[in-house]
Amino acid sequence: MIFFGEPPVEPDADTARQWATDELSKGEYHTGPTLAERLLRWILDQLDQLGNVPAAPGPGPLLIVLVIIAAVVAVSFVVAGPVRLSRAARRPAGDALLDDSRTAEQIRAAALAAAGAGDLTLATAEWFRALVRGMEERTLIDERPGRTADEAADAAGVRLADLADELAGAANTFDALVYGRRQASVDDEARMRDLERRVRQARPARIAEVV
Repeated sequence: MIFFGEPPVEPDADTARQWATDELSKGEYHTGPTLAERLLRWILDQLDQLGNVPAAPGPGPLLIVLVIIAAVVAVSFVVAGPVRLSRAARRPAGDALLDDSRTAEQIRAAALAAAGAGDLTLATAEWFRALVRGMEERTLIDERPGRTADEAADAAGVRLADLADELAGAANTFDALVYGRRQASVDDEARMRDLERRVRQARPARIAEVV
């Protein structure tokens, strides 16, 4: 990209073609509109043809190269944004904390199945969902549509004060895996599984004790 105030960049046709090729190789274009792919392919073809034309004095060839590069950059901004938005729109419903009517036992089974299949990220997220659903089933926390992981951890921590810090950490892990797209490690899955078990077995504080 050219910035005002900097010395002008003077690429030759081969350099310009490499820049365009690098731009086209970005992941955004693999799911982008076919029209954008055709446009970028056309730009590459023009650069190929330009490379076969003998160099001529004056700014003509250089101007063509710079215009083509500017077109590639413009396409990247026009296409990449909608593609990223479309990916966000395709985010699976499973990203929600509790987006279905599964029981805690069913969610635990799903966590075990995911772990057995090697999907540690899904398994870790499912263990946290099972933890929350289990507390809802025990009426230790109220069922609340749209509840965030932090809200669930805060509510659970009131009844299970000894585990409050771990619950807060588990909520952060859930958010990082589901919304931050971090991949879970073996330790992440093991810790979340163990926390779900301990929450399930824990004796909650009575409401009178909390107040």
